[in-house]
Amino acid sequence: MGWSTREVAELAGTSLRAVRHYHQVGLLAEPERRSNGYKQYGVAHLVRLVRIKRLTDLGFSLPQIAAMGTTDDHPEEALRDLDAELTATIERLQAARAELGLILEHSAPTDLPPEFVPPDTVAKMSDADRSLVVVLTRVLGPRGLEVYADLLQNAPDEPSLSAFDDLPTDADESTRQDMAESLAPYIRAIYVAHPGLLEARVDAPGGPRFADETIAGAMAELYNAAQLDVLRRAGEILRSAP
Repeated sequence: MGWSTREVAELAGTSLRAVRHYHQVGLLAEPERRSNGYKQYGVAHLVRLVRIKRLTDLGFSLPQIAAMGTTDDHPEEALRDLDAELTATIERLQAARAELGLILEHSAPTDLPPEFVPPDTVAKMSDADRSLVVVLTRVLGPRGLEVYADLLQNAPDEPSLSAFDDLPTDADESTRQDMAESLAPYIRAIYVAHPGLLEARVDAPGGPRFADETIAGAMAELYNAAQLDVLRRAGEILRSAP
């Protein structure tokens, strides 16, 4: 009994191109040739092809199949490894699908995890604030992220924040000072309600200094000169108060 390359490919449920590739990478032995020069595949080739296709359908890569050898023994260890890998992949996809569902349900942005910032809070944030929060999620450690997540999920409304977001870079001296004085009590209340903010950088992966420098650099890029000046003044007011 003998089959041509096309025939054995059809019987195995694979393609002519795949059969040729398996020859090239050493997964399938070359068959004998007929007197007319055409390849003649036998049952052993068909069985090998079926096994290769079955393993690739299960998720094994060709290098993994090659490592199993040419025997048809039950590759229990490899199968268990693949099962563990597939389990992890399924869990990751399920988590991604759950997050996708939250994003779709709340029309949330894709750059912020929904469990970190509630969608209704995101809707009230300026583009600069949102970008800063993205930076925070990349430089803070678990402890810092927990503190900021709690803050963002429970932050009280503050009318002066809207004025701060709209503050032009050429705002005059009195406007800046008035805004700083109106923001200082709000900032103080935030630190009183969330004292962990004072140590939010202690477990930053890159270290507290890197986190501080990165956040400061991000703020310098995201906020205009007048806004940064207001924050500086508000800080001075807080430091000078009892």
